This record gives sequence, structure tokens and C-alpha cells, in this order.
Amino acid sequence: MRIDDIRQHLRALGAKPGHEQRVLRLWSQALPQDSGRRPIADFLPQALREALPALTAELGGLATLQSEHPGEDGSARLLVALRDGQTIESVLLPRDGLCVSTQVGCAVGCVFCMTGQSGLLRQVGSAEIVAQVALARTRRAVKKVVFMGMGEPSHNLDNVMDAIELLGTVGDIGHKNLVFSTVGDPRAFERLLNAPPGAVRPALALSLHTSRAELRAELLPRAPRMRPEELVELGERYARATGYPIQYQWTLIEGVNDGPDEIDGIVRLLGGKYALMNLIPYNTVPDLPYQRPSWERAAAMARALHQRGILTKLRHSAGQDVDGGCGQLRARALEGSEPRVTLHRAARSRPAD
Repeated sequence: MRIDDIRQHLRALGAKPGHEQRVLRLWSQALPQDSGRRPIADFLPQALREALPALTAELGGLATLQSEHPGEDGSARLLVALRDGQTIESVLLPRDGLCVSTQVGCAVGCVFCMTGQSGLLRQVGSAEIVAQVALARTRRAVKKVVFMGMGEPSHNLDNVMDAIELLGTVGDIGHKNLVFSTVGDPRAFERLLNAPPGAVRPALALSLHTSRAELRAELLPRAPRMRPEELVELGERYARATGYPIQYQWTLIEGVNDGPDEIDGIVRLLGGKYALMNLIPYNTVPDLPYQRPSWERAAAMARALHQRGILTKLRHSAGQDVDGGCGQLRARALEGSEPRVTLHRAARSRPAD
């Protein structure tokens, strides 16, 4: 379901723009529909008032909690059921953040990601994206939304941008706290760079993972063929246009992209750029042949980048202690098995950043 479908339904019930905004604001913020400043009897048309219980139930059914898997770092991975029976994942992050999914499956096929193994099954509608936020807000506060869960946002651009617009207005999320995460796609850059005046402009996170074009093509086999230099150039244009630094995502895989050559490559690409490098040690997936480097090796890489002038954060991937890498909860649910609980020393001894 799309947000526009909700708006059309509200209009059919006699809603004016102010009525629509009230209903969408309260829904997206997980507030009761009778909790606005003005009593609904004095504000909403009668037909809409009478339809509110059924409408509230319908909106609540867009995304329902199937299971929750808390992590020791304060995160919690949520397996979320959509109305057609498909499942996606959302992640409650420390410090009031939420990671949402934009597709069921993914077409990019990153070789280290469980989600990419299933391919793309369907798009997640804009209303279903917002519904993940509304669901999360029934459990804790959400002040930041990261479009970094299952799926590639640039492959579902209309739905993602509609959700961003709603969340950045009546959804009460600051624009720089809406983070559009992408492997890089010319269509996404065109849309973001040419947003009309007054539109919500999210922050941007770019999945880089390597400074070498040939390795990037191996790791992200169905991503648009954009060289790392081209990706960074377009990211820098957007950073300068918005005033938000670009967050470059680097999934750190042992023996693949954690060597001195990559440190040199990152410095070459990001030196002098309005950028933040996020090093994220790989969340090991038992069925895939990739390993997480030691915390000491990851920390050494972060220090080396800092010393060479690259603003770098070494982050924990949420859900390591519940085998919660992106797509793992969904895969295990389809198999009928529970995620295995395994404690990682690094996750226990260091708080998530």
C-alpha cells in the first residue's frame, strides 16, 4: 500500500488536506486518533469519524510484529509481517534510531548479504515503510530513520521518497536524521540533487566497501557499474548541496577489504571530502564464506585512517549476538528455525557507537 492510497481513501470519506495531515501525523507517530489538540467531533467529518476504527485497524495491519530479538548492545531486530504474509526486518538501534526495509529481498545480490541470496520478491509500499516506523514507535522512541535494511532504496525510489517526505513533515523526524542508504544509482542521485524547493532532503549513506572498481563489481554483482571515484564525486556534490556529510559504509570482511592497499585507496578517495567513513565489521552469516576480522584489526584500520586525516567511526553491526545479519531472521523464519544466540566478546566489551 502507498501513502497516496491512504490519502485517496480519506478524501473519499470527505477529508480535506488538514484532516488528512492529522490522520497521517497521528498514525506515523503511533498516537491514538483521538489524541489531537482538537476533539475529533469538532474537526473531522462525520463519515471519517465513523470510519476511524476500521481505518486504524487497517493501518495497524500494514506491518505487524512477528518476533523480536534483543541484542546486548541495546538494539533489537524485529521480524515484521506484511499484510500479504511476506516478512521483512526492521532494527531498533541504540539512541532512538530505526533501520527500515524498503524491499522484500533485493536485486543487487551483494555476495556477503543473506538478503541478496533470495533476489527481489516485491517492493515495499510507501505506507508499509512508514508502518515500520509506527510499529517501532509502539516499542520505543524513534528520532532517526535509516533506510538501510532489506532492499536497495534506489530501486524503489518513488515509494522511498514518498515515505521520506511524510516522515520529514508530519512524521516528526529531522531531515538530516532521515538517511537514504544506497549502493549508488544515477537515478537516485538525479532525484536527490534535483529535489524541488521545500522538499525533504535526506542525508545520504553510500555503500562503498572497497576502493577498487573490479572488487566492487565482484562484491556487488548487480549494482550499477559506477566506479568508486564516480560514486564519491556524486556524493560530494550532494554533501555540498545539503550541508550534510556523506556517510560512506564499508562492510569490513577479513582478507577481502581490510588491507593496507584499501587504507591507501580510502585516503585517495575521501581526502578533503565532506565525508564520514563508517567501518562496520562483517556480521558473519553461517551459510556464506566470509569472516569478520578481529576487533583489533578493525580498530587498527580505523586508527590508520584517522592518522591520515579521514574522519572514521568503527561501528558494531546490530544483532551479532542473535545471528541477526540483514536477511537472517527472515531466512530462519522461512526455514522454521530460531536464530542462534552466540555471544561475541567484542560486542560484550564495547558499546555500539
